[in-house]
Amino acid sequence: MVLSRFWLIIVIVSVVYILGMLATGNVYSIDYAVNGKKDDALVVRETYVPQLPAGLRDSVLANGSYVVKGATRRQDTTYTAERGIVRVTTGKQATDGILPTCKSAILDLLLPLIAYLSFFCGILQLLIDSGASEKLAKLLSPVFVKVFPDVPARHPAISYMTLNFAANFLGLDSAATPFGLKAMESLQEINPDKERASNAQIMFLCLHAAGLTLIPTSIIGYRAAQNAQNPADVMLPCIITSFVGTMAALLIVGIRQRINFKSGVLLLSIGGIAGLLTGLMFYITHLGMAEKNHFTNNISNVILLVIILSILVYAFLHEKVFTTAGKNVFSSFVDGVSSGLNTGITIFPYILGMLVAISLFRNSGVFEIISGGIAKVFLMMGVDRGVVDALPVAILRPFSSSGSRGFMIDAMQTYGVDSLAGRLSSVFQCSAETTFYVIAVYFGSVKVKNTRYTLSTMLLVDLICVIAAIVVCSLFF
Repeated sequence: MVLSRFWLIIVIVSVVYILGMLATGNVYSIDYAVNGKKDDALVVRETYVPQLPAGLRDSVLANGSYVVKGATRRQDTTYTAERGIVRVTTGKQATDGILPTCKSAILDLLLPLIAYLSFFCGILQLLIDSGASEKLAKLLSPVFVKVFPDVPARHPAISYMTLNFAANFLGLDSAATPFGLKAMESLQEINPDKERASNAQIMFLCLHAAGLTLIPTSIIGYRAAQNAQNPADVMLPCIITSFVGTMAALLIVGIRQRINFKSGVLLLSIGGIAGLLTGLMFYITHLGMAEKNHFTNNISNVILLVIILSILVYAFLHEKVFTTAGKNVFSSFVDGVSSGLNTGITIFPYILGMLVAISLFRNSGVFEIISGGIAKVFLMMGVDRGVVDALPVAILRPFSSSGSRGFMIDAMQTYGVDSLAGRLSSVFQCSAETTFYVIAVYFGSVKVKNTRYTLSTMLLVDLICVIAAIVVCSLFF
């Protein structure tokens, strides 16, 4: 219900604002909101060649177009003449318009997502049919029954959640989503009210969104592309911030669901994770730059391949189990692929609806008004300018991963990749999830309509991650 109302609000407000800007003459054309593409120049007006000042007119006629450097708000303005009409453009479009968004949702998002889903669901089907999922669930049940008391011991959902957390931990987004969707489907099987989110689903999604991360491979790659002095120097702040977010999600949801945190098994598990992170951080920080880059570039992919290999070898050694069920290893894999394909088709409407809303929200200018207002408040409070410059990434991250990534890269290029703003924006990007997208996809996959307090909790965790990132980066940099 909350997500539905939020979706309606941002769409209605964005459309009304766009139409209002056109009606008042503050924008020349609103074609950008419907047909425009990301980074296209925005048309601010059109005029005739004779109406241009003499010097500008001569430059335009001589070259066909002419660029005035820093003419408006430190942005270049381009004058392009065609058939006697001069089109004046400046700035760049924030994101794709509605129609390009619909197209890219299929070509750039849905098709790759279905491919990832199909492959990993095929691997997961081997985990199920071979009996490995049951043994893994049995091994992990003592911990999971404390955090997920409504999930029966040895339930397959435990295995899927474990793989999802592991993929997130290693920065493997392409693998985390299929594992997570499979976990939601499995949890839905034991959900007594199919249209209302269960406690277990809420806990899982909030922990997933907190995104405990060990290897922020993509962030390191972006920093390396911008020639950072040490691309991996944000690893430790990313790990600490995501750990704080995960513990916050566990406590907030746990208190609401009255989970007993005095359990020795649970405390030992949390302590073990903290110890593992501390050991890895100690090891990584003592590596040289070349060794550190080599380690971070390979460890996550090696572990993913080991997981796939382990499942395949286990399936091969237990072929009799498949034969007894009238299957073989490959046919079981194909069944899983078909399941992944169906899941991808099911979640597409939810993805499309959310992406169109975000497109309107970004292109309308409402987001810039909100983020600009927040930035002014923080500056009035005496907050460091570097923190304020990185805030757009934190504000946009719950809405759009690609949008916040664009702001992150812009912050690196504008303020310096090794500046506080450049580093902090990297940690913001790494330590939070695309909240609205995740809720739409995960609950959409199981057709849950009432998400209860999931959205408010995830946004609160996002805020905690932002505060933690600011504190950690201020201490480190």
